[in-house]
Amino acid sequence: MFVELPTRHRRRWRWATPLLAALMIAAYVWLALLSDDAGWRQTLLRWGTLSGSVTEWRAALRDERLLTLVSALFIHANLVHLVGNLLFLLIFGLPAERAMGPWRYLLLFLAGGALANLAAALLMGTPARSIIGASGGVSAVIGAYLALFPSARLGVVVPLGLWLEFVRAPAALLIGLWAVLQLAFTFVGPSFGAVAWWAHLAGFLVGLVFALVQKPVLARRARLSP
Repeated sequence: MFVELPTRHRRRWRWATPLLAALMIAAYVWLALLSDDAGWRQTLLRWGTLSGSVTEWRAALRDERLLTLVSALFIHANLVHLVGNLLFLLIFGLPAERAMGPWRYLLLFLAGGALANLAAALLMGTPARSIIGASGGVSAVIGAYLALFPSARLGVVVPLGLWLEFVRAPAALLIGLWAVLQLAFTFVGPSFGAVAWWAHLAGFLVGLVFALVQKPVLARRARLSP
């Protein structure tokens, strides 16, 4: 699956998406080098976002626990978890960064991911569960992509028996189906209770609203750019 990137006259080097990807990979390697399972679990509890009540998180506003809303974005449970988030980050992040600029894009990923983790921590239902992974930030990027490129089309490889068929489908349709699945999995589905599906939904909504608000500013900047 890939995205046909919209062309522009002026090329800008996109460094924010590779930087985020490098930080995720570095964090994964660091965790993999830990000597034992006890150290690995302790690290997840230390740097992951722990689910809890509104009262607990109100108290967290005064301590370092608040920082885990961001640090959790760079920690992944396993290689599949990491590769999946990296794939979606590259597909949707590179064109979003090009349209928004690197600093606005970083704000979207970090703030959107932090708010997504907070929503998951409050709504997950099970206390003291460690929420990790870039899914909230990546979902924010997907929401922004939909707002910025509503008429874009994505290439999808569809298995048809013994053959693989490449088709192009509207991004709005595919992302809409993805969002519906996230909502369904929040209540029932694969890994129910083990995956912070609320983070996916919250991040998606934050990214969608953020990009819609910023879209007029970005349009003016594009008109003024040489």
